[in-house]
Amino acid sequence: MKKFRDYEDKQKNPIGVTLCQEIDMEEKILGSVPAELQNGSNTKYSTVVIREFESQDKVHVQRIFMEGMTEMIFDTAFRGLKCHPESVLLYFTMTAVSFLLTMCWWVIGLLLVVLGGRYFWSTRVIHGYMEEAMNKDMSHIEEFYMNSPDSHMWVAVLDGQVVGIVAAVGHKGGGFVELKRMSVDRRYRRCGVGIALGSKVVEFAKIQGYTTVVLGTTAYSPAAHKLYQRLGFQCRGVINGYVSNGTTPSLLERIFYRVQHHHYRLEVKNMPLNIH
Repeated sequence: MKKFRDYEDKQKNPIGVTLCQEIDMEEKILGSVPAELQNGSNTKYSTVVIREFESQDKVHVQRIFMEGMTEMIFDTAFRGLKCHPESVLLYFTMTAVSFLLTMCWWVIGLLLVVLGGRYFWSTRVIHGYMEEAMNKDMSHIEEFYMNSPDSHMWVAVLDGQVVGIVAAVGHKGGGFVELKRMSVDRRYRRCGVGIALGSKVVEFAKIQGYTTVVLGTTAYSPAAHKLYQRLGFQCRGVINGYVSNGTTPSLLERIFYRVQHHHYRLEVKNMPLNIH
């Protein structure tokens, strides 16, 4: 009970993560620091503040979520191809068979049609996911995340602006917390925001007595996976051709939309509790 009171007190006094402690390591993992933080301008963005969600943050939270999901369309349609050799083989086979049947070189353009199909289906599926999320928790944030001691949402504030979001949902029966909705405004990435948000969820899990934090992602961005690993998460499995629960994809969707789902897990039971 004392730990939970400490946690509540801490929510009233949001934590600050000093960027100068994060930038050097972040550079090694994610590349160069944004221009705003170079040339001696670090004082402009001196601290990432993590605080609990407030009602006035809703429009910013929704914008960051939508922008982050929209970025995944290109990644899924094109960057993801290198992770799916079976799809590449299928597309080249379709093109080769069409050429052999018609003996016309114009069928090479079929590859462009295939890429267009991947972009169309990636857009369709991801927009459908976004619409479902906006009709559920992302339109009712207080109801879903702020009315139970086992769930929560936080925002990252940098230079007075909301620049990142993350949510945690506890599952008492399974003894784990699910990290959800983590997204950072692309203009403020590589500033330690993701690390600060993820660390907040880990801290929440420890204080609430959970033993594990889990997350699932279909992101192909190497930076996203390096962030999870830096937080201490380990990949425990990859599902190739992942389909959301309760959905039955059409034949065209199976051909043009294929993703990998990575399941990450972090055991927090024996980790030290670090309250700032």
